[in-house]
Amino acid sequence: MFSIAIFLAAMGITLLEMSEATAVGIALFAESKKAAVFVAVILGVLVILVPTAFIGKYITLLPIFYVRLISAVLLLYFGIRLIRSSRRSVKFTLGIKAPHKEEPDSHNDLMYTGFSVGAVEAFEAAIVLVALYPNGYLETITGLIVGAILVVIAGIILHSQIRKVKQANMKIAVSALLLTFSAFWFTEAFVTISDLYLIPLFIVFFAIVYVIAHWNLTMGSSRPHGTDSK
Repeated sequence: MFSIAIFLAAMGITLLEMSEATAVGIALFAESKKAAVFVAVILGVLVILVPTAFIGKYITLLPIFYVRLISAVLLLYFGIRLIRSSRRSVKFTLGIKAPHKEEPDSHNDLMYTGFSVGAVEAFEAAIVLVALYPNGYLETITGLIVGAILVVIAGIILHSQIRKVKQANMKIAVSALLLTFSAFWFTEAFVTISDLYLIPLFIVFFAIVYVIAHWNLTMGSSRPHGTDSK
């Protein structure tokens, strides 16, 4: 008999972990404008979940410790770089500075980041999925597939909405998101913590990035752009 409980458990863990991977993928795309980052994230996910469906528990032998550390370092790098970009966007929005041509992103770094993010989140899901196999292989695989489809649909909808957000605010949110996952994975490389910590971490980093991006710019915005002070 088909077990609804196993199906929901598999779908739930897939939704949770793949949603996080999708969020970071959208964040990288928002900064780079390169659709290839989504391909990199998907490849990272497939490298883990496809073998998981066939070889089960042996996938957990992969050195996830190093994958987490590499992902954390890459996200920290892009998160810090995006803070500077956020400040430039805020200046332009306030009429303090003319548009600034962004430095081109490193294509390889973006691909490595997207791939490692997909691999980390897929591995987190694989640990739970492998534990569910003995209780219902069909239910587990079905839950995995349904969960993945729902994440793809949600990602498409979310992406279309994100494009409507002002660039300055978007960059602040994206920078905070990247720094959040970086801190989370640095911690998880040494000790297991709940995903619930992502919420307060994001709030803290968002506040920090917002303050840095707007620091000491209020006075500059009080004078109309292009008007000389007397």
